[in-house]
Amino acid sequence: MKTKSILAALLVLLSIKMAQAQESKSLSLEEVVKLALTTSDASKINGSQIDLAKNELSITKNMQYPDLNISGQYRYLTNADVKLQIPLNSSEGSEGSADQSSSSPNVNGLLFGAADISMPIFSGFKLKNSVSASENKLQASIFNAANDQEKLALQAIQIYLNLYKANATIDLVKDNLKSADQRVKDFTNMEENGLLARNDLLKAQLQQANIELSLANAKKNAQILNYNLNALLKLPEDTTINTDVSAITPIAATLPNISQRNDLQALNYQEEALQDQIKIAKGDYYPSLALVGGYVALDLNNALTVTNAMNIGVGLSYNVSSLFKTKAKVRLAENQLEEMSYRIDQATSQAKVNAQNALAEYNLALDTFEVYEVSEEQAVENYRIVKDKYDNGLSDTNDLLEADVQQLQTRINLAYAKADITQKYYELLSAEGVLTNQFSQN
Repeated sequence: MKTKSILAALLVLLSIKMAQAQESKSLSLEEVVKLALTTSDASKINGSQIDLAKNELSITKNMQYPDLNISGQYRYLTNADVKLQIPLNSSEGSEGSADQSSSSPNVNGLLFGAADISMPIFSGFKLKNSVSASENKLQASIFNAANDQEKLALQAIQIYLNLYKANATIDLVKDNLKSADQRVKDFTNMEENGLLARNDLLKAQLQQANIELSLANAKKNAQILNYNLNALLKLPEDTTINTDVSAITPIAATLPNISQRNDLQALNYQEEALQDQIKIAKGDYYPSLALVGGYVALDLNNALTVTNAMNIGVGLSYNVSSLFKTKAKVRLAENQLEEMSYRIDQATSQAKVNAQNALAEYNLALDTFEVYEVSEEQAVENYRIVKDKYDNGLSDTNDLLEADVQQLQTRINLAYAKADITQKYYELLSAEGVLTNQFSQN
């Protein structure tokens, strides 16, 4: 007995410790979305895409600046035969000249240093258009990242509302299970006293078992959704999130406006970048012109020293093959631009369809909620009437159990309908491209 008491005490302490280890956190829908947009891995990836585009733009802009190259070399020479082609001293006699021409200095080293600078002046407007293309790509990246943030916010909303549904189901099923447990106890007493057929008791027990299975399934769904939400928000895995859905004020049915959709604006900037690519391709038709200059220093050991050899000039280059190669590049760029134009038309049409569907789904959610409100009231009243009849022997067990199931189902439907109004409302905002704006304003 003493051992059993100790084990029981240890189990109680262990359960208390486990309960304390599991942190319970109440989060509103707004808080969940803001956490997803700032702390999740997906939000960080979206931010890095913008940084990547900014760095690519910086690299392109740097191409406009001069290139400065500095080089130096030292080489050891063996048996170098050095012959000067100019007289060393014109004032000396012929005897001295003969001596110098007949002898060769001992040259065993070469030291060479140079500095070259090149400043692009004209390159067929390719540099200018490359910068413009990179700027448009940066804007496209910004809007693509904003569109990904919209998707991330909607994903967080959907997981949160599904978790709310699972938690609401658990609460409602638990209440119903209490009634089912009490009913089984009452029926058991009645059956033992010969006041109830055993078949009716078995029906009540079967319903009790089904409710227990429904509760276990709801708990499983809540556990999975809770874990997924913790992973998305970078919260500790054992955090239990308490959900709450505030009522959404119904909005008037108006035609959706898709002008602010980030994905469409990103496509427009991509189109402008492709227009720049055509100009870049056409730039190959023109020669490249650059301002060049430099400095050279040379020391050929015991033979020659050159210093202060400054130079400046103009460099011109032209690839003659561009006359026939560039035409294919331009045609390819034009085809890419044409394809992008078709993609924009397709995306715009699909966005309009999605927005109209989202508006219809939202209006349906409003109507559904009103229907379920009435249905829930009717189911509760129906159960009350059937229960009263059953207590007075005017109704059988099947009617009572069926009315109880209908009452539970309508309550679950009403809880789901409330969450659906919220979800469809935010899906409508997402279809219009203003979902994240809704949370940034708060």
